[in-house]
Amino acid sequence: MRLRGEMLAGVLHGKEELRLERIAVPAIGPADVLVRVRAALTCGTDLKVYRRGHHARMITLPAPLGHELAGDIVEVGQAVRSFRVGDRIVAANSAPCLRCFFCRRDEKNLCESLLFNNGAYAEFIRIPGRIVECNTYRVPDHVDYREAALAEPLACVLNGLDDTGVGPGDTVTVIGLGPIGLMFVRVAKILGARVIAIGRRQMQLDRAEHLGAEALIESRRGSDPTDEVRRSTDGGRGSDIVIEAVGSPHAWRQAVSAVRTGGTVNFFGGCPKQTLVCFDTGRIHYSSLTLRSTFHHTPKHVREALELIARDDLHPADFIEAQAPLRDLVAVFQRMTTQSGRLKTAILPQE
Repeated sequence: MRLRGEMLAGVLHGKEELRLERIAVPAIGPADVLVRVRAALTCGTDLKVYRRGHHARMITLPAPLGHELAGDIVEVGQAVRSFRVGDRIVAANSAPCLRCFFCRRDEKNLCESLLFNNGAYAEFIRIPGRIVECNTYRVPDHVDYREAALAEPLACVLNGLDDTGVGPGDTVTVIGLGPIGLMFVRVAKILGARVIAIGRRQMQLDRAEHLGAEALIESRRGSDPTDEVRRSTDGGRGSDIVIEAVGSPHAWRQAVSAVRTGGTVNFFGGCPKQTLVCFDTGRIHYSSLTLRSTFHHTPKHVREALELIARDDLHPADFIEAQAPLRDLVAVFQRMTTQSGRLKTAILPQE
């Protein structure tokens, strides 16, 4: 039976123009499900969209915002067989087509028709059939909704670590200690790596140490911590792997300077559109560096992220610092624009 009526939702209309509005509860199609959102996490990507008022691939304004969520299924389409009303689920914010050139090459994050879904900062959200079919998962009973919602950003981190080939015994330097950078610190440690953490604030460095970083380097504005990284590595050679999780040209250049000969850099942090970065080609060529980047996640990584959370190998409380009701959403985003270095806030629409 269709759930009718209106719901409260955070709708983005333009640059820093986020409004709480009463809108219609989404209608679902035969392959879709309707979810009562129990927890939606704030995210650096959502903050970028809020500040810029656009995202070419993920959202067309005006539209409900938010994409990290967990909740309860309250309605299922007539063609849905894998889920039923009452299931506790986490739904990813995208799904690949499974047919295109990239999907056939098992590069599903690069799918030519990757379907995105937004609207987690709301009382209800429609999960499209394609996401229901290949990127929605039941949440184990012992996992809290706030914990389960962390699966999406963690999946991006797992994809980045797979792309970079982090393994036991590697020395991994992480530049940038927001929630994503801290997840890199923790999972690299779980994988058996020695982690060097670079951050701009003492509280970030303290968090990184708590999560397993063995060397801590404070990065001052305009400074280059390359020498300190090298002093913290075997023979002063530099780090085997450097992961840039800031998204700035300066940090990208730092990453190339801090990696050892034969090492790998992952430019995980996306710079603003049309940003150009200059590198020393001699350094890249004669040092035989591998430079790559990682975009998004795949269904495989979302499954692995939820499993990691369920095993308690990674504690979501280390990345979520607060919670707030949906009615406070606008105030939460306003604080995020002025108070950098914050962790995630769990938005709880049902409170």
